[in-house]
Amino acid sequence: MKMKFGKRLQQQIQQSFPGWRDKFLAYKKLKKLVKLISLAPSMLNKSSKTEAEFLHLLDYEIEKFNTFFMEQEEDFIIHHKELQEKIKEVVDIGWGANANGSPALEMEDKMEKIRKAIVNFHGEMVLLLNYSNINYTGLSKILKKYDKRTGGVLRLPFIQKVLEQPFFTTDSISKLVKECEATIDAVFPPAKATGMFHSQAGNTAVLVAGEDIFRNTVAALLTMQEIRRGSSTHNHFSLPPLSLPDSKIIQSLIVLSPIQIPS
Repeated sequence: MKMKFGKRLQQQIQQSFPGWRDKFLAYKKLKKLVKLISLAPSMLNKSSKTEAEFLHLLDYEIEKFNTFFMEQEEDFIIHHKELQEKIKEVVDIGWGANANGSPALEMEDKMEKIRKAIVNFHGEMVLLLNYSNINYTGLSKILKKYDKRTGGVLRLPFIQKVLEQPFFTTDSISKLVKECEATIDAVFPPAKATGMFHSQAGNTAVLVAGEDIFRNTVAALLTMQEIRRGSSTHNHFSLPPLSLPDSKIIQSLIVLSPIQIPS
């Protein structure tokens, strides 16, 4: 049985970082306002007031998405630069080499910390892409309900406006995701890159780094895929195809289901 969008959104909110949970679409409240508007066509004053509240909330949500997304994007750009500098520092010294009196074990420990930091960073960026996707989808669904129940034509002009908003413009984050994966593929040996994510002991995934972020990233990827499978037709309101890089990292994440991940 297909999961309703409202339930899927609530699931995503619960699986997000605590600091992100109030940044998602107020879907339930918007849905309630649409219902009130459609049930009170004869009560003109009340309907107009409710509709004004609905439109105000839509604009507020867009502003909320943009503010949060741009803040995260700025932080990610800074963090990406810092990680690149740390990687360069360790790579310049060399794997297993002694430098400035640092033993090989100390170097290995530094690399392990960097690996974990990259996994967490990659996961957070995928979660932000999912944040953009799921909030856009929620807006589109709410506007579709509004047009259907009221006979209005708000969806098309509003979505055209949304497509120009910073929270929907994910090119910079997508580029950082690809650069992050390219760095891992280029710098870390294949065995170590794979080992960052999981090792198999029976059917249980044993995570090496960032279990919570890892679990949420898997859920986010599956949600992005499911949202795109939800409609059999492509139209003006459809999300663009999911074009994540064909890397070991993405494949390792996608093949794991939330059931396989320890809770």
